[in-house]
Amino acid sequence: MRLQVLFGRIAAVVAVAIAVMFSVTSASAQKVPEPLEQEILIKGILMSFNDANITGNYDVFHARLAKPFRDQYSAAQLAGVFKAFRDQNINFAIIATKPPVASEPPRVDSGVLKLYGYFDTAPSRLNYLLEFMGSEGVWKASRVEVQLKPLK
Repeated sequence: MRLQVLFGRIAAVVAVAIAVMFSVTSASAQKVPEPLEQEILIKGILMSFNDANITGNYDVFHARLAKPFRDQYSAAQLAGVFKAFRDQNINFAIIATKPPVASEPPRVDSGVLKLYGYFDTAPSRLNYLLEFMGSEGVWKASRVEVQLKPLK
């Protein structure tokens, strides 16, 4: 009898956890996260991208992408796409110490969180266009576009 009660409680906890997970996914798909969460999303995906370019290992970066994107592109394909960054030995780890600057207000369009901006770095400015979608209960990147532009 005690075992049955324990399993019943575990099932109830699992059911609540699943309900919370789905409510977080649908809620996060509807509203723009708070500024601190935006910064965590931006720096998290960009630092994973930077590490992938430095090491040539795109597995962790690949794992941080939204599932539909992961299903379409392998880590090896990403390594080919971003070969130019690797070949130029670009390292922008300095962004970890700087705040992101929005070039457009953050917004959610059709369930896609759009965070566009830059980091005020020198001698080049790091510009980014990042988009995230609800995937596996959290915001995960579905678009990562990075440009380094020399300051004039």
